[in-house]
Amino acid sequence: MATMRSRMNEVYSLEQLSGKNTLIHRLHPCSKMIVTLVYIVCVTTQGKYELFAMAPFLFYPIIMISLSEIPFSAIIKRTFVALPFTLFAGISNIIFDRSTYVVIGDVIITTGIISFLTLMVKACLCVSAVLILMATTHFTEITQQLAKIHVPYFIISLLEMIYRYICVLAEEAATMLVAYRLRNPRFQWPQLKHIGPFIGSLFLRSLERSERIYQAMKCRGYGKKRRRYSRRAWNIKDMLFTAAGCFSGILFVCL
Repeated sequence: MATMRSRMNEVYSLEQLSGKNTLIHRLHPCSKMIVTLVYIVCVTTQGKYELFAMAPFLFYPIIMISLSEIPFSAIIKRTFVALPFTLFAGISNIIFDRSTYVVIGDVIITTGIISFLTLMVKACLCVSAVLILMATTHFTEITQQLAKIHVPYFIISLLEMIYRYICVLAEEAATMLVAYRLRNPRFQWPQLKHIGPFIGSLFLRSLERSERIYQAMKCRGYGKKRRRYSRRAWNIKDMLFTAAGCFSGILFVCL
């Protein structure tokens, strides 16, 4: 149970880094969101065989991490979490795309291998860009900017609920896992035949607790008052950062 709680603390530790007072942290949240979006679009528009064309895009995460004084390990460790999903998605390229791309000595590099590596690099760059945004911008500021561009309130509330109360689900799962291990000391994890009842019980326990949380939020006025957002003006640094970030991303695509 302590292990699962420590994992949840790692999730929210990224937000704790957003409290720093660096040049990147002081930029306008909307500016960082625009640059991140443009960067992701530029990365994903690269061709599936343009592996070496991805090299210039490495400058963005390196520069951002350095200027924001974020530990490289914090971003790299969380980026690797997304690699298994990309691995399963791109491994078919190696199997089915077997055209020769280049021959180095006796080693044949197929186009499938190049497209697979390109996909992995794209995933790492996009995930790292989102993680940098989360580590330099408070989650509340992100939702405020989404509200200002008229994203539906339902979607914003859903994002806030998922982000804030995913730990509730993890705590319920940890409690049930401890109970399962006490009843079945030989097994650390639920057996296959117990997975269905385990998930069903977890759903019911989470539903009951979420109802209590929602009632407590309503008692504190949730949903009754309109939110007041801080009107933060752009300055010259925000404009320069947005222009430089967008221009460099488009330039790397055109190279």
